[in-house]
Amino acid sequence: MRARGESRSDWRAAEAMARADIERLADALPAGWESTVDVGLPEQRQPIHIRLDPEVLHWFKVRGPGYDAAQCGAAGVRAGSAAAERAGS
Repeated sequence: MRARGESRSDWRAAEAMARADIERLADALPAGWESTVDVGLPEQRQPIHIRLDPEVLHWFKVRGPGYDAAQCGAAGVRAGSAAAERAGS
């Protein structure tokens, strides 16, 4: 989607917002939200081949569309916790 220059953001609606509405929405952000923002482009995803047990694949598939993204997210969470474990030792 991004490669085709498409976006799920409604930029016309954003540009049409009144300054007061923007300020109201900004005031609702939690303190320190700025430190959670990653600036820049993420690294490109790499194609891989993975073999899963049938019950593991079924567990993801029954959750509906986007199960492949959920698998990627689960692997990322695990990779992040493994990196944190290595850094702590």
